[in-house]
Amino acid sequence: MKKCAEIAIIGLGNRGRDVYAKASKLYPDKMKIIAVADTDPEKTALMAMEYDLCEGACFGSGEELLKQERLADAVIIATQDRQHVDHAVLALEKGYHVLLEKPVSPKLSECVRLAETARRCGRMVIVCHVLRYTPIYRKVKELLDGGSIGDVVSITATENVGWFHQAHSFVRGNWANSEKSSPMILQKCCHDMDLYPWLADKTCESVSSYGGTYLFKPEKAPEGAGKRCLDGCRAKEGCPFDAESIYLDNKLTGFRRGNRGWPLNVLVPSGPTEEKIVEALKTGDYGRCVYHCDNNVVDHQVVNMNMTDGTTMSFTMCAFTPDVARYARFMGTEGELIVNMNVQEPEKCGLVVRRFGAEVTEERIDVMSLSNDFSGHGGGDQVLTEEFLDLVRGEKRESAYITSLDRSLESHYCALAAEYSRTHGGIPVKIKEFV
Repeated sequence: MKKCAEIAIIGLGNRGRDVYAKASKLYPDKMKIIAVADTDPEKTALMAMEYDLCEGACFGSGEELLKQERLADAVIIATQDRQHVDHAVLALEKGYHVLLEKPVSPKLSECVRLAETARRCGRMVIVCHVLRYTPIYRKVKELLDGGSIGDVVSITATENVGWFHQAHSFVRGNWANSEKSSPMILQKCCHDMDLYPWLADKTCESVSSYGGTYLFKPEKAPEGAGKRCLDGCRAKEGCPFDAESIYLDNKLTGFRRGNRGWPLNVLVPSGPTEEKIVEALKTGDYGRCVYHCDNNVVDHQVVNMNMTDGTTMSFTMCAFTPDVARYARFMGTEGELIVNMNVQEPEKCGLVVRRFGAEVTEERIDVMSLSNDFSGHGGGDQVLTEEFLDLVRGEKRESAYITSLDRSLESHYCALAAEYSRTHGGIPVKIKEFV
């Protein structure tokens, strides 16, 4: 039996604490948490209590943890976007393998720096493109590789961010401002820039892009809108972005409707109660009016991609959707494959293969039969974590699904080139020349 992997975790937010740390409970024979680090002492205290960590195993920053002699086999880095590379480089130089939350970095030079460091140190860097691990996309990969629709000629794909998700994460939240985090096409959509070319076995040659912030800015605020939702806002009634409505009354996200997880655990890491949520909305970032935040990331964007084999892909990201879902249509020489992947309501997922012939045949695949666990990015979070643990433990050498750093950086190059195009009038950008 392979030894249990000893793991340190840097960054104890939603991903670090609520996703990756949980793997030690799901796979106790594969993962043991040795040390944790976060700048918020409340979060390290909560982890110490939940995972029985001594005071000496809890650090006030990633830098502080990484100053120590190597404490574990691998480190999981789930800090903010612009901290990823510095933390990962220090970890590699200490001899750790790294599981790195996406995106790697909004800076092209830092992506290259990390790749060079990983090669020099001979350590693994696995990037968390979790959608490759979901049951639905593994099935899509199997169908496309098996030639179910012939050669893929064109892909149309849409990221439906969801109106409340946009307001929570990309207007009020940690990823609202690209100067502090990353552009939307990298932070949110590097999944898509990675996923679809990988599924169809394509490589992007050039991109062009348009988009902007249409709604979430002061000049779009309704008459009477206050600076905070719980501070006498006269536009509160009927506003879909009202914070009290989203965090307390919404069917999927509201405390009063039975939700106790995301996004409430972002507002109240110690465990949400109605009183604590109301206090967070009165004093914290998530109670701000969406028209009066410091956000600058786009709420809609389109990207056109020309592949090296002459095929094409068009991608749309939009905030203004009722569902948090991804739609895609793969159009091939012998048929088409239609995919609907709904993150929050997996029973709405769909997978249809339509084949050409004298009569078009249609096969509907029961997505719910593919797995009994669709939690965490449609079932991808824990599969990725377990596979990383198996790699660290020496149980696996490689995988068709694992997102190594070199594979991941292709998606980052596409996303950063698309953002360059968007901010320069939509000019076409050749990937090789850009890199």
